[in-house]
Amino acid sequence: MTTETTKVDKHNLLYRLGFLTRRWRQVLDSAFQSLGVTDAAWRPLLHLHHLGDGIRQKDLAASLGIEGPSLTRILDQLIAKGLIERSEDASDRRAKLLALSPQGRAMVTEITGKVAALEHDLLSSFGDAEIEQMSSFVERLETRLQETRARLKG
Repeated sequence: MTTETTKVDKHNLLYRLGFLTRRWRQVLDSAFQSLGVTDAAWRPLLHLHHLGDGIRQKDLAASLGIEGPSLTRILDQLIAKGLIERSEDASDRRAKLLALSPQGRAMVTEITGKVAALEHDLLSSFGDAEIEQMSSFVERLETRLQETRARLKG
């Protein structure tokens, strides 16, 4: 039995959500190839867009769930392409602040346009009530996950 034919239940729900997320990222990677950006590039651009300009590099790394040195290499490439600007934090010279460049903003606009079209195509067969029910489920699951993380951290 393959993952696609296995019935979703409580015992495999989180695994299937993770699998679904990986497949969604593969679709996005394919869609963004025409823009010349890889997974390593588009994710930091979108996270920076959502977090806002002037965030610290360590905060972007935390948002992406990667280590600082790994992010530094990716950022160096994005800076070389003119998509991101890095500056020193006036309040802490050791810290680096990040911002999208005008070219980076244009790239994010293209990326978000492709995402919106793909989301529309993917979700168009679902009714408003189904989307609302799924949204409520995801929000509750996120809350429970945060509570579990906090409890495990002690």
